Amino acid sequence: MTFDSLAALRRIDENLNKVIKGKSETIQLVLTALAAGGHTLLEDAPGTGKTTLAKAIALSIGGTFKRIQFTPDLLPADILGGNIYNQRDGSMEFHPGPLFANIVLADEINRSSPRTQSALLEVMSENQATIAGQKHVLTQPFFVIATQNPTDYHGTYPLPEAQLDRFAIRTGLGYPDIDDEMNILSSQRDRHPLEDLHSVATTEEILEIQKAVREVRVDESVARYLLTLTHATRDDSRFKIAISPRGSLMLYRAAQARAFIEGRGYVLPEDIRALARPVLAHRLVLETKTKYAGTTPEEIVAEIVKSVPPPR
Repeated sequence: MTFDSLAALRRIDENLNKVIKGKSETIQLVLTALAAGGHTLLEDAPGTGKTTLAKAIALSIGGTFKRIQFTPDLLPADILGGNIYNQRDGSMEFHPGPLFANIVLADEINRSSPRTQSALLEVMSENQATIAGQKHVLTQPFFVIATQNPTDYHGTYPLPEAQLDRFAIRTGLGYPDIDDEMNILSSQRDRHPLEDLHSVATTEEILEIQKAVREVRVDESVARYLLTLTHATRDDSRFKIAISPRGSLMLYRAAQARAFIEGRGYVLPEDIRALARPVLAHRLVLETKTKYAGTTPEEIVAEIVKSVPPPR
C-alpha cells in the first residue's frame, strides 16, 4: 500500500461528498467497486443523484465521461461503435462508441432490449470489445456505473443473471432526509456544485490504486471464511442460482478494496461481512416459492452472515 494512492482516493471521496449530500456510505461503496476494478449498479428512483455521482467521479479523476441513455431501440453498435468505410483509400476504419471512455454512465440500463444489454458482457469482464472479429482494448481505467429503475416500472426489461453477475456492487442512493435535501437546495441556489468541482486525482493514480488493492493481504483463514459464506448459498434450497466463483472473487477483491480504503494492508472478516449484501445479493436468484413468500436475497444473505462465525 502506498500513502499517495490512499491519499488520492480520500481526496476523491471528499470531492464526491461536496456534490452528493448525506450519502457517504453509498459513495464509499461506489469507490470500493472502482478501487477493486469492478463496476457498480445503482438501483433507485429517478432524480436521486445517480447521474450527478457518475459525472462527479469523472471530474474528480480528470477522466473522460460518456453517458448512454438506454432505450428500447438502442442497438449494440450504438454503444460499441463500428467500422465505417473510408472512401479515400477504400479501407474500413473503426469508430469507437461511447463505451470507450474512463467513466461510462449506462443510464436506465433495464430499458434496453436483452440484445443490447448483452453487448456489455464482454467489455465489463474483459475490458475489450470484439467488433467484426477484431478486438479493441477499452480506455483504462474503465468504470461502468449503470442505473436501473425498479423492475415494476413501465417498459423495463429485467437484467439477465449473467449481466447482473458482471457488477461488483449493487447499491442505491435513496431519498435524502430533510436536512440533506435542504443542503441540496442551498448548494444549487445559484449554480450546480458540479460547475465548481475540480480534478483531485488522475487516471494514472486510479490504476495505481487498483494495483495497490491487489497487494492487500488476505489470510487463508479469512479467505476460507469468505468461501464458507458463498458456499452456504449453494447449499440453501431457497436459491435457484447461488454464488458462482466469479461472485466469490468479486467479494474477495471488494474486501481488499475496503481494507485499502480503511488504511489497512490486510483484510478483516468485518470487511467481508460489511460487503456481503451489496456484493452477493444481486447475484442470487430465488426459487419461485421463496420469492412469492416475500423473502428477499438480501435477507437471506444477512441470515447466512449471522449464522457463520468469523475466524478467531
